Order: sequence, then structure tokens, then C-alpha cells
Amino acid sequence: MDKAFLTGGTGFVGANLARLLVREGFEVRALARAGSDRRNLRGLPVDILEGDLQDGAALEAGCRGCRYVFHVAADYRLWVRDPEPMYAANVLGTAKALEAAGKAGAERIVHCSSVAAVKLREDIPADESSQYASTGEIVSHYKKSKWLSERKALELAARGLPVVIVNPAAPIGPWDAKPTPTGRLVVDFLNGRMPSYVDTGLNVVHAADVAAGHLLAARKGRVGERYILGCENLTLKRYLDLLAELTGLRAPRFETPYALALAFGALDTARARLLGGEPLAPLDAVRMARHKMYFDSSKAVRELGLPQTPARRALADAARWFAENGYVKDRRTARQVLDRLGADEPQTGGGGRPCSSPAVAERITRGGGALPA
Repeated sequence: MDKAFLTGGTGFVGANLARLLVREGFEVRALARAGSDRRNLRGLPVDILEGDLQDGAALEAGCRGCRYVFHVAADYRLWVRDPEPMYAANVLGTAKALEAAGKAGAERIVHCSSVAAVKLREDIPADESSQYASTGEIVSHYKKSKWLSERKALELAARGLPVVIVNPAAPIGPWDAKPTPTGRLVVDFLNGRMPSYVDTGLNVVHAADVAAGHLLAARKGRVGERYILGCENLTLKRYLDLLAELTGLRAPRFETPYALALAFGALDTARARLLGGEPLAPLDAVRMARHKMYFDSSKAVRELGLPQTPARRALADAARWFAENGYVKDRRTARQVLDRLGADEPQTGGGGRPCSSPAVAERITRGGGALPA
């Protein structure tokens, strides 16, 4: 039985990837911090190694004897009071994880970067050729840290490590326990906490397709290349309208002018710094929303065979999971969401909850696993 090691297995993308690896017959090890929330791995036959990205011994033990290593762990926040821990995790931690995998002799090392490390284009969706020249062009600490970590991964690939880079867009789907900033959009919508919207856009991709993209990158990706794992480019208005169609809840009707959103973000972030807590609208997030975050995933589709589950299905699976797992505060609203979406139940994975896109599930039910060997 092939072995695989992943960092970030307790997180959103990592939990989806862990389930896929188990279904594919891998013996899976996952790194988890002491005291971390491990409910995303509950019930899965996964060997959990306690440690963090600064723990070289734990990383080396996890990588030992593994065919594939997936470095998925990251500090994904759009606002931080102190950015140093974020850089320590996302940049220094990446170097340690990839170097440990190289030392262990892994056949392929997949580094989970982000489209945050891809420079946006004004006229067309950005692809893998779109590069930042320096951190001076980049808005937030999160985006800067992911760009720096990707530069490190490319440097190690140039030195001979079998590193392949994947850049997920905005994953949506089950197992977003924290939830991530992208999942928070769905949760806020379901709880009626979105009175208006801004004129922005994002690339929506089912989390199960992102998981599939990681394994496909290990099996078919070219060393030193990066692959954008995305699907549909949607305006935020269309995103919210789709959620309204799926759930029967009302979409916000009013568009907030960007200047007003920017002013609110600045004041709200200043309030958080002075009084504590987190801002509702972090200034960096508002600045990022000034441009539509559209991406082109055709390279991953062409070279890897990345599944392309429709955004509608991704949003339905996410809304269902959040409603099932207590994220919708009003019980009648949660019941309404589940009544609307219950007939569209996706396939389930190792933990017994919905966790697979139709594209992946179809391959599983045909036999032979979800992905080509």
C-alpha cells in the first residue's frame, strides 16, 4: 500500500484531500498541532502525528517512506494583528516541510500555494504565466506570505526536488469547519448577515475538485510547474443570487460603492486594533475586492484532467454542510435550507458526511478509484 503524508489535514482542503487519499487506498499520515481541532478527521483511518511546521523531527517522521507528500497547511486569514506568525508558518514552514520531503526521497511533493500568489490581470482571467515582480505589488500579508512560499518551492524544484505547485482559487464545499474566509461568505449569507455586496468577483471551485487536483498533480504534474485549481468565474452578485436560488433565502439587493466599503474597512480595522477583536471587513480584504479575482484553469484541466464541478453544485454542497453542522443559527432557516437541498445529496466519503463532487463520485462508482493511476 502506498503511503502519503499531508500537512494541514485537519483544515478545509486537507480534510477533503485526506478523504480522497483514503478512498484511493493510500495509508495516510497527517500532521496536527497539539490541541488542534481534529473533528475533520474523526472516523477516518488516518495516522495523526503531533507537531507543527517548525518541528523538523515530526516532519521527517511523517515523510519517511511516503510516495507522495502534500504540503497543504497554511495560515489563511485576511487580517492579523501580528503578521510574524503567518510568515513563520507560510514561508519558513513551507521550506521545512518541502526539505523534509526531499530528504525522505518522496516521489512527488505537492505544494499547495494559492491564486493569491498569481498576479491579477485587468483584461482577461489570470493564468500561471502571470507573475508578481516583488512583494511591493502585493496587498495583504496573506498574499505576500503565499507568494514568498511559492518562490521557495520553485527554488527547491530548481535544485532538484520533485516539487509541483497547485494554486487553488476559492474552494467551496464540505468540511470548512473554521470556516475559511470563502466559507464565511456562505455562512454569513445563510445567517442573514449580508445586507449588501460590493462589485467584485471570484473563481469558485468545489473543494473535492481541489483535492482531486492535488492527487492529479502528484501523479501527472510537471516538476517546477504551477497549476491553477479553479472552475467558474462569478461576480459576487451572481454568487449570492445562486445561493438565494438554492436555499430560498433572499439575496442582498444593494451594492455598496467601493469608496464607502474602503472607508468602512479602514475604520473597522482601526477599531479592531484599538479595542481588540477582529474587523468585520478587514481593510486588506476590501482592497483585494477592488479587482475581480478571475482565473483561467485550462492548464490544469488540459494537463491534469482537473474535474470541473459547476459552482452551483459547490455552493449547494457547502450550504448543506453548514446547515447540517450547526452554522445556521436560526433552526427554521437551517431546516428550510436542508429541505431545499436534501434531494441533491452528494456522495459520501470516509467520514460518512458529504465530501465528494459528482465528477469524482462518478469515477468512484464506476470502479477503479476516483483518479487515474
